[in-house]
This record gives sequence, C-alpha cells and structure tokens, in this order.
Amino acid sequence: MYAKNEYNKVYALGGPKEVVIERGSGLNKTATILVNEDIIKNPYWFILFARIQGVENSLKAGEYGFHGDVSYSSVLDKLAQGDVIVRSVTIPEGKALVEIKQIMAANPYLSGEIKENYKEGEILPETYHFTRGEERDAILEKARQAMKKELLKAFSERTDNLPFKTPEEMLVLASIVEKETGVDSERAKVASVFVNRLRLGMKLQTDPTVIYAVTQGKMDLGRPLYKRDLAYDSPYNTYVYEGLPPAPICSPGKAALFAVAHPDNTPYLYFVADGMTGGHRFAKTLSEHNANVAHYRQIK
Repeated sequence: MYAKNEYNKVYALGGPKEVVIERGSGLNKTATILVNEDIIKNPYWFILFARIQGVENSLKAGEYGFHGDVSYSSVLDKLAQGDVIVRSVTIPEGKALVEIKQIMAANPYLSGEIKENYKEGEILPETYHFTRGEERDAILEKARQAMKKELLKAFSERTDNLPFKTPEEMLVLASIVEKETGVDSERAKVASVFVNRLRLGMKLQTDPTVIYAVTQGKMDLGRPLYKRDLAYDSPYNTYVYEGLPPAPICSPGKAALFAVAHPDNTPYLYFVADGMTGGHRFAKTLSEHNANVAHYRQIK
C-alpha cells in the first residue's frame, strides 16, 4: 500500500522544466538525471516502479517537458511513450539560400553541419517540426522534397499557354513574384505583368534580380539600389538581359507558385509601389506608369 501510494503521489514542480535524456542513458542514469532536475524525489523508487511496470527497457531518449504536478506514474508514462518536446523551425517566403542556411545554423535545437549541395529556390518555405538533435540536412531535405511536390503540382495545374515550358522556369518566375510583393491579393496581378512582358519579348526589368546579381545571392544590399546597378553585367540582371534569369533568386512560397500558375488576365505591363498600403499601382502604358512613379515620389 505504501509503494502504491508513493507511485501515484503527486508532487508540484517549482515551474516548467525541460530535461534531456541522452541516448544510451539507461535506467539508473535516467533516474539520476530526473532527481538532479527535481522532477522526482527518489531514484530508487523510480527504478523499482520502472521494473514493476516492465518498462525499464522501454524508456526513450529525447527532450522532455514537465510542468504543473507530476508523479512517478506520470513521469514513467511520458518516458515510456516517448512524449518528447516537438520543436519547429520556420523558413519564411522569399528567403535566399544563404539566408535559409543562416536560419538553420542559428537554431540551437538542430544538430550537424549543412553538407548537402542545395540549389537556390528548391527549399519550400514552411514551418517544419522536429525533435531535439535532428540533423539540419534532414530538415532541408524534407523541405526540398516538399518544394518538388508543390512545384510539380502547380505546373501540372497551370493555365494554358503560359510563356514558360518547364517547372524550373515556372519556379524562377515565382521567385521574382515572391520578391516583388508580399500582398496576397495582388500576386496574380504582378505575375500577369511578367507573363505579358515575356509574351511580348520585353525585358522583365525587376529590381530584385538586380539586387541578387549585385550581392551575389545575399539579397541584403545594405543601401538603396542605384542607377548604375541597373547596368551591372550579370545574367540575373533583367534590365540587361531579356527573358528569365538562369535560376531562381529566392525560395517562393505556395501562394507565389499558384499565382504564376494562374496569373490574372490583365493588360498591364508596368507596376510601381503605391507608397501607402504596401501594394502597387499598375499601368498599361509607359505614360501611365511614369505618372504613377511621379505620384510615388511625391508621397515619399
């Protein structure tokens, strides 16, 4: 009766606690760790109860969270079930590969160096869940496979007669749309401008491609874009070269992929920031566009 009462006796923790049980710790070491972290009071009771319950060889390694009231019973159940803390890392839309690698490297709960050779644009922006110690390359590989799946899906469902022939070209255009606007409601309209320009053989003339070229993919220019930058000789510079850049300039999200696969049907060939809402003003002709640019400069 005394042992049964002790097994179910509830203890109040001083506050939330996180405990790491390393792989190969064994029953005795696990008990010691839990005592040192003030999760349980007596290691011998813990060892005895684990053996009585037949879970001494079933306790799983990992990072565990405890809060509120605990008992020997609840702690054993948690470790036997492997009810570990699930962490997450978020890769935002529009990040270049170098920025994505920085995000992954800065996460203290991931392990290992990034060794795989990832390409620009092939990582799908998303929140990825993991348990402590998972390899960074494992998360990035999951993100790469997710992008491949989303890209092929969007390409297969695309509107007819779009001016790109492969999923890879669609990914390039989606990366440009992603960098040009963060407003969900106008992505398809921005996509239509570039689609219209491609159909007419016009240069895309989009600033993010210039920034990507000048910074060698880092995207943080650290200053305004100067007029001389527009003449920078790089196949990524769409002010200098016609058509799409040779590769994406960032990782576009699902919404940008969908917008490029289903662009609005518009007559627009130009757009400029409206300076107020974060959105853009669109124009059919150069004279209309110049008027919009003048309006933007007055506001700024």
